[in-house]
This record gives sequence, structure tokens and C-alpha cells, in this order.
Amino acid sequence: MSNTTIKILAKELNLSVASVSKALRDSHEISKETKEKVLALAQKLNYVPNPYASSLRKRKSKTIAVVLPEVADSFFSLAINGIESVAQDKGYHVLIYLTHESFAREEAILNEFKSGRVDGILISVSDETNTSDHIKQVIASGKPVVFFDRVCDDVEAAKITTDDMESSYQATHHLVMNGCRKIAYLYTSKNLSINDKRMEGYKKALSDSGLKINEDFIVLCEGNTAGNFEIIRNLLKNKNRPDGIIACVEKLTTPIYLACHDLKLAIPDKIKVISFTNLQAALILSPPLTTVTQPAFEMGKTAAMVLFKALEKNNYNLKKETIVIPSQLTIRSTTKKDLGV
Repeated sequence: MSNTTIKILAKELNLSVASVSKALRDSHEISKETKEKVLALAQKLNYVPNPYASSLRKRKSKTIAVVLPEVADSFFSLAINGIESVAQDKGYHVLIYLTHESFAREEAILNEFKSGRVDGILISVSDETNTSDHIKQVIASGKPVVFFDRVCDDVEAAKITTDDMESSYQATHHLVMNGCRKIAYLYTSKNLSINDKRMEGYKKALSDSGLKINEDFIVLCEGNTAGNFEIIRNLLKNKNRPDGIIACVEKLTTPIYLACHDLKLAIPDKIKVISFTNLQAALILSPPLTTVTQPAFEMGKTAAMVLFKALEKNNYNLKKETIVIPSQLTIRSTTKKDLGV
């Protein structure tokens, strides 16, 4: 790495530091001849500009934070790619912070941002988050905040989501149309509004189809595969077991397949399965999985674009920005209609 600084360039050329700085920025205040001399010497001495020094002078870190509950879920990996595609174009760095589904960790991370470590924040809240005071305090400190996917409804901030109620309704309706009459809904958090909307769509689809809502089939799962395997196995080994399952989150897909295999319940003949997931391996599972796929890359990209509007325009009102991008139901073998149904 070059140790050449603007001061060294200025001394070599007998110019002021300010003039060299303006020449490097192609300022109209500097003559073409002087610019050429400065650029030639900068190239000769391998001068590399320091973006952090410039950021400090402008009271900008040129960094945004992305606060996520996890990265094991393929949705968040794709969303990060969408965010990066915008941030790189804007010349910004992206710092990824993981809460590991812990509210305490999320609160501690948000408190750090009050001191000015980052210029703006993109956040998808943890499944333990049942209060939003820590986020409201960061917004009050002047930091722009944009929610994506998992949001806090009571916070006045930009929100980039998908059509969770509608997509869950369509998934449930699809199972009904393919012969299911006892459909289970599996979820992992009582706090997330995203889950409330998906459950609302599930219940509405059952009611519209004239089917009874069985509370025993609405099952709260855990954060680990082993625990979820036991919960799902216990659900499926009962005589009055469901004939269809909707998994609210990707992490429930594996324990569903494992439990069905353990109990020798053939998918889709004995039970049909749909999962909310962006997992590319859904195509090669045995049998291939019917999925509700969220537009993860688009959501990440859109969230970043909205955040940069606030960073680039003074007094930009983020509260106005509520954007819903539709998910897609992709039908595969796990919901194949039985012959004769």
C-alpha cells in the first residue's frame, strides 16, 4: 500500500494541499495544466486516496449497517446481495450485524449506532423482538432506518415487505384444492407481525373454503432442528394427523422431511407440504418442494435504494415509504394432487 499523501504531492509540486485536493477531485477551480501535473505525479508515486479521511471531514462514515436475525436462511443471503449491489454503486461499505434471534443482542447493536458508527441502518428484527423503543431511539438520534421483511408495525419508518397474508392464503387454498382438509400451520415466533399476517391468510383461506380451524394444528416450533423434529413427529404420529402442512419459515423444512421419513409418511400421498423458502435445493429434494418464494434480492435492493434516498436528500420523509413486493407460489411434487381426488 502506498504511503504517499496529499501533503507529499503538494510539497513536490510546490502547491497548497487544498489545490492538490481540488485537482484530484477535478474541480473547475483548478486549471487543466495543474490537474494534469497533479494526476501525473499521483500516478508516478502510486497515490491512493483515503476514503475514510474524506468521510470524516464530511462527518460521514460511508458505511451502512444491516442488522439480521441470521444468515443461514437463504432469504437473508439473497437480500444481502441485493443490498450490496446498491451500496457498492454508491461507494458505501456494508457492515453485517447478526442478532442470532436475540432481542438483547439486537438492542445492544442498535445502541452502538447512536454514536455515529454508521450513516444508516437496514434491519429485519429478531423473533424475540416484542418492543421497539430501541429502534425509535436510534431514529430520534437522526439515523435513517429502513425495515425489510420483518418489521415493527408501530414504528414510523420505511418498510419493505412482501404480501405475506395473500401468499399464505394462496398456499392454503392450493392445498385445499388438492384435496387437503386438515392443514397444519407451523411457525416459530409469537412476536413477529410477519407471522401474524401469514397466519391470518391461512385462517381466512380455511374459513373461505368452509373448513374448521383446528387450533391443535397451529403449532409453535423452536429454533433448532432436533427440537422441531420431535414437535413435528408428535404432530404427525397422532391418529388425527394433518394431511397438509404449511411451514412459515425455511428452517422447518428439514425437520418436516425427517419426521415424515421417520414415520414412513409418503409425501405427497399421505401428507402434502408447502414451505416459505428461497432454498434453491427445493428443486432437488425428494420429492421436490412446493414453495412460497419471497423476492429476497429485490427486497434487499429496494430497501437499500430507499435508505440512500434519505442519505442523499436532506429532510427526506422515510415514513412515506411502504413498499410491498409480491411473493411467488411455485408448485412442485410435494403438493401433487392424489389420483381420483
